[in-house]
Order: sequence, then structure tokens, then C-alpha cells
Amino acid sequence: MSTVTATPPAQPLAAPERGVVAPKVSWRVPGITAAAGLLALLAFGVGAPSGTHSRFDLSFRTDAVQLSPLVVPSQVTNIVIGVVCLLIAAFAVAQTARRRRTPMWLLAGFGVLWVFAFLVWAVAGKQTSLVDLLQGSLLLAVPLAFGAFGGVLCERSGVVNIAIEGQLLSGAFAAAVVASVTHNVYAGLLAAPVAGYLLGLLLALFTVRYAVNQIIVGVVLNVLAVGLTSFLFSAVLKPNSARLNTPPLMQPIAIPLLEKIPVLGPVLFRQTVIVYALYIAVAVLTIGLFRTRWGLRVRAVGEHPEAADTVGIPVNKVRWRNVVMGSATAGFGGAFLTIGYIGQFGQEMSGGRGYIALAAMILGRWTPFGSLGAALLFGFATKLASVLSVVGTPVPSQFMLMLPYVLTVLAVAGFVGRVRGPAADGVPYVKG
Repeated sequence: MSTVTATPPAQPLAAPERGVVAPKVSWRVPGITAAAGLLALLAFGVGAPSGTHSRFDLSFRTDAVQLSPLVVPSQVTNIVIGVVCLLIAAFAVAQTARRRRTPMWLLAGFGVLWVFAFLVWAVAGKQTSLVDLLQGSLLLAVPLAFGAFGGVLCERSGVVNIAIEGQLLSGAFAAAVVASVTHNVYAGLLAAPVAGYLLGLLLALFTVRYAVNQIIVGVVLNVLAVGLTSFLFSAVLKPNSARLNTPPLMQPIAIPLLEKIPVLGPVLFRQTVIVYALYIAVAVLTIGLFRTRWGLRVRAVGEHPEAADTVGIPVNKVRWRNVVMGSATAGFGGAFLTIGYIGQFGQEMSGGRGYIALAAMILGRWTPFGSLGAALLFGFATKLASVLSVVGTPVPSQFMLMLPYVLTVLAVAGFVGRVRGPAADGVPYVKG
């Protein structure tokens, strides 16, 4: 005899308790993707000259493997891309309506498609080198990435490092002078982090030891670095430029086999020691901060220094070490400006890169990989402005000059929105 079990009637969903506020839904990402998708479809697609083609070279003339240029019909390609972008925007709207986040990989793919559509529209009837664009983007991102890494090391321990601009500048100055005097590019490379370290000692002394306002100290150190290097440039380097400001330029080193990979090989594996150090630094910092006991202590000090002190972690000692380590890292990135790219020191040659590195750190959510991605975004925008100004596009030259800054602001305000840094960031710790 079978036994029948009665199924209890379905219970209605409980109504939300009084006083409980439902989480707000942000329509920022769907709005931006929808507007950008319409722009790609109407302006870059329908508005592209009909019958024209866009040509992109995929290899240098010296490459062992020569690839045929990528030639695409400008109007048709951008109409297809515009439709795909609108489909992604519709998915983002649906996800937001369900109170779910749009996957970051999908937003990254959206960004790549949109930028390619802009390139196809801008190069319609012309040609440019895609490999040169990618390689230039990487090179322009190097000092930004090292500056952002320096900021991550400092701010993860609870100290705001506004002095990245001065650390980049002092590293560039030291690298140029030492490499010129010794005629050894690697001696200059070693001198750069030492200069950043010395500036970091001042930053740690006033912010950690004497608990001075960290923003004010950072600004003062930037002014100090700019003033001191400008004075030494005018009084010492300029009259003796042949002896003190003609450093040897670091030469690229090709990695066998890897540098023969089409497109990416010449971009990633035919670089200088500083660029290869960037690859190592992002991996070491990621593992160190998130997979080691040292990283756990650093993050604990940056999030809750009182609790860290309770379990025996020396809060201010950890902050001292991270501040000087981060400052040395930023100084190392400054060496690229002189011995890795330009070949001599110029007055105020950092050009605000330290502040852009801070924006890259925030956009990257205080992580090494995220900071590197943000630095590459800004480097790409800068190189793109340079390339398109040479090719000649319908976009006004003034807009192309401000394009890197516009993209950075849009990325931070639109796709990142509100981000939370370490809880104790910028707060001095006074025991007792």
C-alpha cells in the first residue's frame, strides 16, 4: 500500500520588513553602454563614408613573420559592431533590472569593440600600424604602472602617496645623471629607486612618525622635487649637458621564439629590461599582497590598525617599510623616462604622470593587475591621440589632445563608480 505525502501549500514571499531600505540600483553602466553603442552604430557606422576601407598593418617591416594587413569595409564593419554593442547594452539593462552586475569581462569586450569601431571610422580611407599603436601604448604605460604600484604599496598600508609625481621626477633625474657620469645604463637604473627611496623617507618621517596631514606632505614633496630638479637642471645639467645629461639609452632585448609570435611578439617580448621588470613586478606584488603572510599584515594595517596592533603587528613599522618601498618603486619607473625612452632629462618631464598614476591606482581598485590595466588604458589613449593626429581624422586636434584625460575620467566615473579604498587610508595611527 503506497503512502501519499501531502505537499504543503506554497507560502507567499514575505514582505520586506518595515524600516529595511532596498539597495539602490545604479543605471550608470547600462546608460553609458547604451549611449556608446548608439554612437558606434550611428556616428561610426551609418556616418562612415560608404565604399571606403580601413587598413591596419599587423607587423613591422623587420619582423621575421610578415602578416598581410587587415583591411575591413569601414561602414559595414562599424554597423555590425554597433549592433553587437547595443546587444551588450541591452544585456546590461536586463542585469541591472534583476539587481545583478554585468560581468567585467563583458564590459572589457565592449570597450575593445567600441575602440576598434572608432579606429575603423577614424582610419577610413587611410592606413595605420596596429602593432605600433599597441607597442607605443605599452611604453607610455610603463612609468604610470610603476607609479601606481608605488601608490598601491603605500595606500594598502594606510598612507596616501600624493608624492608619486615627485618620485617619478627624482628617479628620472638620478637615472640620467648617474648613467651619464658612469656611462653605464644599469648604474642609472639602480640610482633611480634610490632617489625615490630618499623622497619616501621624508614622506614616512612626516606622515608616520609625526602624523602630519598626508595630502599636504605629498604636495609639498612634489613641489620640492620639481623645484630642486629644475634648479639643478638649469644650474648644473644645462651648462654641462655633454657630461651630465647624455645617458646611454637602454636597448631592447628580444626573447627568442616568443618575439616571433605574430602581433603580440614584437609588442611584449622585444622590450627593455624595465618593461620586463614590469611583468615581474605585477606578478610579485599580486602574490605578495594577496597570498603571503606579509601581504595579510599590510592589508590588516591598512584596514584596521587597532586590531592589527592588538595581535602584535607593528603598525607604524609596517607603514614605514611600505612607504619607502612604494616610493622606490615609483622612482624606478621614473628611470624609464630618461634612460628607457627619451635619452636625456628635461625640466618637469614627468608632466603630471604621477597624478595619472594615482587615478590608475583608484581605477584598478588598489590592486596591481587592475592598476596595470588602467595604466595601459591611459597609455593607449595617449598613443591613439598621437597616431590619429598624424593620420588626419575628422576629430579636432584639441579633442585628440585631451582624449587621454577624458577616457580616464569616464572610466573612473562611469565604469568604476564609487570604490572603497583601505578603511584606514590617510589616517595616522597613534598608539594609545
